[in-house]
Amino acid sequence: MRRVSRREPGRVPQEGRRHTPKPGAIDRHVGARIRERRLMLGLSQQELAEAIGVTYQQAHKYERGLNRIAAGRLYEIAHALGVPISWFFDGLDSDQEPAPLTQRQRLWLEVARNFAQISNERHQLALSQMARALAEAEARRDEPPRPG
Repeated sequence: MRRVSRREPGRVPQEGRRHTPKPGAIDRHVGARIRERRLMLGLSQQELAEAIGVTYQQAHKYERGLNRIAAGRLYEIAHALGVPISWFFDGLDSDQEPAPLTQRQRLWLEVARNFAQISNERHQLALSQMARALAEAEARRDEPPRPG
């Protein structure tokens, strides 16, 4: 005798479903690398989403490793971020997950991005000299007093 099953309205029968494995450690690693590169370039999640033709929410899920990324979409992301696809997999062989950027690292990247956008060489030189002077002042401040 065949067993009749009652299914809930709107529910797809098991045989009609596609099996999509849950995102795992590799997906989280790739997502972290996407976020890292996006931050290096100074892009918002919204800007990345627009560049690859997805919603902000979808880009967020990619970065968190919550949704898997299809090969074609990963190609689009690599193109938008200016890296080869293999870049997202660098460091995957190590046992540890990439550490998130510290506030200091983010600030350093922001300074580098802003400096790169200055086209006037005299302004670049002036900014470099100012940074050098500030660094030297910090070094002198941290030195122990000289006996005298």
